[in-house]
Amino acid sequence: MDKRELYDGLSNLEEDLKNSLGQLSEMKAALQEIVEKNTTLELENQKLREYLQELEREAAPVPSETKQEMSKSRMNLGKIYEDGFHICRESYGARRENDEQCVFCLEVLYRESQN
Repeated sequence: MDKRELYDGLSNLEEDLKNSLGQLSEMKAALQEIVEKNTTLELENQKLREYLQELEREAAPVPSETKQEMSKSRMNLGKIYEDGFHICRESYGARRENDEQCVFCLEVLYRESQN
């Protein structure tokens, strides 16, 4: 190898290294952008998860709200029913035979109030 070929080889290697260094710098910048974007998205996801949990807690029924208490009139009807009498429209006031359950009476007693 003569000096000219050696010099040209080193010049080509230098150019290749400069190109590689430029590509490496571009890749580093792109990676930095990706890392920043990823961090931003992770923070946003965490905030959204917390917000979703808050919404779910607000939407979840509170046990005291879900348990409906009977009105006084229904409690009175319940007492009459327990004493063995019908409270349904079909047989109101009639004695229940053998204290058998009456679906009509139970419907009157436990149906949800219509507003």
